[in-house]
Amino acid sequence: MSTETTPRILVVDDDADLRALVSEFLGANGMEVASAADGAQMDIAMASRRFDLVVLDLMMPGEDGLSILRRLRKPGGPGVIMLSAMGEDTDRIIGLEVGADDYLPKPCNPRELLARVRAVLRRRAEQGGAPSGPVRRFGDWTLDIVERTVSRIGCPPAPLTDAEFRTLNAFLDRPQRVLTRDQLIEHGKGLDSDVFDRAIDVTISRLRKKLGPDDPIRTIRNEGYMFTLKVADE
Repeated sequence: MSTETTPRILVVDDDADLRALVSEFLGANGMEVASAADGAQMDIAMASRRFDLVVLDLMMPGEDGLSILRRLRKPGGPGVIMLSAMGEDTDRIIGLEVGADDYLPKPCNPRELLARVRAVLRRRAEQGGAPSGPVRRFGDWTLDIVERTVSRIGCPPAPLTDAEFRTLNAFLDRPQRVLTRDQLIEHGKGLDSDVFDRAIDVTISRLRKKLGPDDPIRTIRNEGYMFTLKVADE
């Protein structure tokens, strides 16, 4: 977190009324909140301070939310909850594929948004203090617990979303065992989130791309997935 007690939240949305409503509600619930109308204003805000989480609208004039999300997904970057007035499953899946930590359709209940914000912040805090150690190694790959990146020998590190990080850790905690989708959903997104089978498939597809050729995740038909390598923690 940015401070010991107060998380910093940035609300990025071109709807001035919604920005004001969300900012006021989150601020009244113990958070330090700033707002921006577009990607340019967001960049100015983020140049002067570090934010723990960004509430990001999908559809905005100029640079859209997906483009902004791609820029935010880097080691040490903030958590991201996407909002979309369209509310379609396709939009939700695309947001997850690009790397959002969570997704809500607009208009959303401010209390539900607050619960999702708290859940993402809690998961990120848990990950930052993972007891397994700063590095986990498997085959030619290394998972950096602190930076939440995965790298292969000879390749640059790839940043992981919260869902990807938790899912990969679930595999590393239970190597060479079949894990069902329900087990992976629980570890990949937590019990607070509304998730579904398609979401875990998307997360694993993204993980495979980041691990590269010969990734150690195997699909076990009608059962789930298995991680095939042994794991060493340091």
